[in-house]
Amino acid sequence: MSEIWSPAKKFGTWRRLWLALAQAEKEMGLDITDEQLKEMKSHLDDINFEYAEKLEKKFRHDVMSHVHAFGEQCPKAKPIIHLGATSCFVADNTDVIQIKEALILIKQRLLQLIDCMEAFAKKHRAMPTLGFTHYQPAQLVTVGKRCCLWLQDFVMDAKDIIRIIDELPMRGAKGTTGTQASYLSLFNGDRAKVRKLDQRVCELLGFKTVRFLSFYTLESHLEQQRQKHTNRFFP
Repeated sequence: MSEIWSPAKKFGTWRRLWLALAQAEKEMGLDITDEQLKEMKSHLDDINFEYAEKLEKKFRHDVMSHVHAFGEQCPKAKPIIHLGATSCFVADNTDVIQIKEALILIKQRLLQLIDCMEAFAKKHRAMPTLGFTHYQPAQLVTVGKRCCLWLQDFVMDAKDIIRIIDELPMRGAKGTTGTQASYLSLFNGDRAKVRKLDQRVCELLGFKTVRFLSFYTLESHLEQQRQKHTNRFFP
């Protein structure tokens, strides 16, 4: 768990987000080369922290310091790192990725606990123990039955965690202030490509869904709904 929330994991995820964004932008038609992507892939984890720290003192901006630090290691890819993005692209998406990975780890450990408790309950299914009601001695139950009461709660927790992991949406690529205007500019106003870019970045990072809204994306979301529900909700 400590590894998931470590600085190395955080800033390594930033670089993977920049790589996914560049790859998606290339697929959508921007002039990004395979050589640039390869260069970025070769420096995902060898983060130059000391150089980034020096730049942060200069820029007073954590994201820009790491954009330039990554660019120092990837001179050919430097012009397309963070292209069209805003700070929340790496900051918020990284939070979501770390939360998801932490939940996956909790799920794995919880399922291991459930297996152990199941074996314990079966082993002691016939062992009698005193039951209680209102803290008073009552009828006999079994150790196995009592264990199943605890086990039942853990099974419910596991189901909730599995559902959250499966449904957790990514923030996606929403551009500065969340309007996606920067991406619209890159793609000459092609809204379809901007929506595909958003979804593609999500897919590359292992997410099924992306959030509709991020700050000022309400207008874009409503437009999607109008197209989807023409003459139904928006006559």
